[in-house]
Amino acid sequence: MKFAIIPPVRSNVTADPDWMTGFARHAETLGFESIVLVEHAVVISGYEHKYPYSDSGRMPLPDQCIVPDPLDLLSYLAAATTRLQLATGVLILPEHHPVVLAKRLATIDRLSAGRLRLCIGVGWMREELEACGIDFSTRGRRTDECIDVLRVLWGEEDEEGLSFRGEFFEFEHAHSNPKPVQDGGVPIHIGGHSKAAAKRAGQRGNGFQPLGVHGEELAVLLNVMNEAAERSGRNPAQLELSIGGALATTSADSVEEAAEFGAHRLVVSPSQSTDLSKVCEEMSEFAERVRMPQLS
Repeated sequence: MKFAIIPPVRSNVTADPDWMTGFARHAETLGFESIVLVEHAVVISGYEHKYPYSDSGRMPLPDQCIVPDPLDLLSYLAAATTRLQLATGVLILPEHHPVVLAKRLATIDRLSAGRLRLCIGVGWMREELEACGIDFSTRGRRTDECIDVLRVLWGEEDEEGLSFRGEFFEFEHAHSNPKPVQDGGVPIHIGGHSKAAAKRAGQRGNGFQPLGVHGEELAVLLNVMNEAAERSGRNPAQLELSIGGALATTSADSVEEAAEFGAHRLVVSPSQSTDLSKVCEEMSEFAERVRMPQLS
């Protein structure tokens, strides 16, 4: 089992360089595989679209919460760490132009020696996507096409360059360098709790991250993912599954249960504290509780 950790976003510490450096380095020392960062380009006050992971329909982050750009923050943390994997969870893919994004992601992957993992979503806040100039009704198709563009631009190219023609994006004889360090490009995991997300993971993803989904509901989604992969001529066994948990309540038994369910990675969240020493203590207690091997 791999362990990933999300910093306490609601505490407004994620744009504090000293706080985040200390957090990331402690996670690396304890043996956490990766740090996971969220994204909101903007939050629109009074948004009417329902947040899908809460009965209230409101996300847990306040409207004025500090949410730095995840890729810029990952670039910063790449220089502050040596082994820690750098991940998004999730990047709202349709808000990004994939030609520009392909270069940004490849650059981070090169400079971090192949430590980048991309987890993407289609976005749930209609008002945010519209503020970015995106038609909310097209976000699924646009996301699929963005993934395809990224993979094309990360592929091998000759003197004639690379070409793509789709519904939203089109180019010919394009050269995009550097390429990612990792074979096949930066791994792309699909975040979400819907059957559409599970299908996308099977068709196009390297993994699936349905945080907040458990039991029979998760089993249904995994079946959708596996069937989609098989129909696409892909091997479902090669897809990683990342599920969520809380740092304070996750036990060795719950880790074992997650592994039996087929999870490869557990993404945990700490308490929403601004006290770095307290959060680091929680991380250390977690590492001891689940018997996570420390890295030298």
